[in-house]
Amino acid sequence: MLIHIHIKDLAVVSSLELELGSGMTSLTGETGAGKSILIDALGLGLGNRADNSMIRNGRDRAEITVTFEIQSHPGIHHWLQERDLDAGDECILRRILIRDGRSRAFINGTPAPIQLLQSLGEQLIDIHGQHAHQSLLKRSCQRDLLDAHAGHRSLINQTKEFFQAWHSCQEKLEQLQTAAKDRAARLDLLHYQTNELDTLQLHKSELAELDSEHSRLSNIGKLQEITTLALNQLYDNDASVQEILAHLSKELTELLPLDNRLTSSQELLASALIQIEEATTELRHYSDSLELNPSHLEQLEKRLQEIHDLARKYRVQPNELPDKLEALNTELNALEHTGTQLTELEEQLSTLHNQYLETANKLTSSRQKSAKRLEKSIAKTLHSLGMPKSIFNIAITALPEEFATHSGLDQIEFLISTNPGQIPQPLSKVASGGELSRVSLAIQVATIQCGQIPTLIFDEVDAGIGGGIAEIVGKLLHQLGETRQVLCVTHLPQVAAQGHNHLQISKQSDKKSTHTTVQTLQEDERIQEIARMLGGMEITEQTLAHAKEMVSNLQN
Repeated sequence: MLIHIHIKDLAVVSSLELELGSGMTSLTGETGAGKSILIDALGLGLGNRADNSMIRNGRDRAEITVTFEIQSHPGIHHWLQERDLDAGDECILRRILIRDGRSRAFINGTPAPIQLLQSLGEQLIDIHGQHAHQSLLKRSCQRDLLDAHAGHRSLINQTKEFFQAWHSCQEKLEQLQTAAKDRAARLDLLHYQTNELDTLQLHKSELAELDSEHSRLSNIGKLQEITTLALNQLYDNDASVQEILAHLSKELTELLPLDNRLTSSQELLASALIQIEEATTELRHYSDSLELNPSHLEQLEKRLQEIHDLARKYRVQPNELPDKLEALNTELNALEHTGTQLTELEEQLSTLHNQYLETANKLTSSRQKSAKRLEKSIAKTLHSLGMPKSIFNIAITALPEEFATHSGLDQIEFLISTNPGQIPQPLSKVASGGELSRVSLAIQVATIQCGQIPTLIFDEVDAGIGGGIAEIVGKLLHQLGETRQVLCVTHLPQVAAQGHNHLQISKQSDKKSTHTTVQTLQEDERIQEIARMLGGMEITEQTLAHAKEMVSNLQN
């Protein structure tokens, strides 16, 4: 719901703060007072195209800020949250017009492109008249209103689910069919590749073992040389390490009776002598096992060459060849079962297609039944609004299957004929803004429980009517105001008197400038304004009594 408007330096408005409440609010004032400025300002706040000539003379910029209470509208909350623009239970839209630059827009203080502002604005306000934000002119909105009036939400959800599943299955089938075109050639290649890698019989740990064995055999000469040197120095030579340690250990043993503090040193030398002897024994066994085997080395090098050649061929590291074989086997298995998958998908596609058609046809039938009821309701209201010769139709056109959507197989459009002999035309082609406003009013009344947009604005909805019909228009707007916020710009006292609230727009001029102001009218002030609308500039006692009676009738 719209709760606050702030306008600064726009056209004849220097500064204006306006608080708005729920229900129907009547906006009145003399011709030229600036009632359209409010609608224009709202339009700018909701993303309408800006014209820098609207900036007040002598000013470099104009600002419009509109604030909405959205606590009762989770859909708008969700929309803002998805875009990281949520700021609690209020939504503030701000538009700045700059005389020598481009306009700027903000949503809850965050800069936003105009397209985003427009998208959000369409969910907050519907302006009926010769203005933008006329959602009822959109086929999608007309379809949604008809569906809401029909109350077949489960059918809509089922149709959407079957449509999405059908198209998802169709995409999978097309991908599989595309892959199947080259299936034979790919199968031959995969069979060859898997056979080649299978023949290699490479295990995951084998490569490391082969590298280790090859390294040992390639360096056996060096291993023998170092081992022999170690044996000589440790044990075999005169003055070897073993001989020196044995002599020193014996000498220290003989000195122990003289000083037992040498015990620890003697024990360490004895232990070292044992370890030297053990190391010598192991090295001698190792040396005896070393044997140059050229044929075995050749086999190893051949095996490693095969592995590295295949790794280069398949463009992987040698240790990745087993994983490559596993991946090729997986693809081969999938391709060998493609025929079965194709058959299964084709059967599944046929089932989903039939389910979609069945549900979409039920949805069409439900729409057709609801359309008849809605047509009668809207036509009845139009006749009471001074359009007795009007014809209202809801055209439901069957779409070919190739144009199927998640909303079904129907193209829905509201048609209107306002004059005898005229073929009903789409609402968007209705020439008269006043007629369009009344048509919109009739649709809103007929679908009063279905609409989602919280604020409705009717601009000059009473154009070309008067008397009893004007009173009916007022009562219908009042009825709408019981469940939605309604703002109505009007020249007719019969309409204005029906408002739950009343705002008077006036213009004051001096030699230097012109200012537009908005005043919230209390009961006495409201009676004066209704009397002015009834009798013009000269207000008589009789006119005042009539105005008081109109206001009192509403209160009663």
